[in-house]
Amino acid sequence: MLVDISPLTPDLWPAFEDLFGKQGACYGCWCTHFRLPPAARRDNDRERNKEHIRARIMAGPPPGLLAFDKGEAVGWMQIGPRADIPEFNNAGRGSAPVDPAHAQDPAVWAISCFFLRTRARGNGLTHRLVGEGIEFARRNGARWLEACPMDQSKSARSIGLFVGSTRVFEKAGFTRLVERKAGRPLMRYEF
Repeated sequence: MLVDISPLTPDLWPAFEDLFGKQGACYGCWCTHFRLPPAARRDNDRERNKEHIRARIMAGPPPGLLAFDKGEAVGWMQIGPRADIPEFNNAGRGSAPVDPAHAQDPAVWAISCFFLRTRARGNGLTHRLVGEGIEFARRNGARWLEACPMDQSKSARSIGLFVGSTRVFEKAGFTRLVERKAGRPLMRYEF
C-alpha cells in the first residue's frame, strides 16, 4: 500500500465523507464521540453528527490526518489539542488528563480516534498514522501527545479499536502514565 498522509483541510471534505460512507462510520458517529457530551450524542442522529464534524473541519485548523492510497482516502486519525475533544478530558474517563489543567493547555495534544477502510486494515496503516501524527503535533507546538488505547481486543476488526492498540503506541515511543480502567492505559509521547 502506497500511502500519502495529509492534514484534513476543508478541500479534503469530499474524501473524508467518502471514507466515512453513508452510515458515517461507527454507527453514524462521524468521529464526534469525544466532541459531544453524552446527552447530545443521544439526541443526535448521523446527519447532525455529520454536520457537526463538517462545521469543525471547515472552521479549521485540521482536526486530524487522512491517509490516501492511490487518491482514495483509506484511513483517518483524529489528533489535536485536548481542548478540541472535551469528552476525552471528562474526569470519569480513562483518557482524562493527569492534571485537569492539561485539558485546556494548547501544548497538550491527544490522538483519540481511528477509522480505516476494511481493505486497509492489517497493513500497518495505524502505525503510519501515529508516526505522522507525532510529526504533525511537533510542527504545531505540542509538548506532549497523549492517547488512551486498548491493550487487547478479541478481534483486530473490533469496533473498540477505534481508540487504537497499545502495541502501536508503544512501538511509536509512547509510555504508560496511568491505567484507570483495566486494559486502557493513558499513554504519553514527550517532545
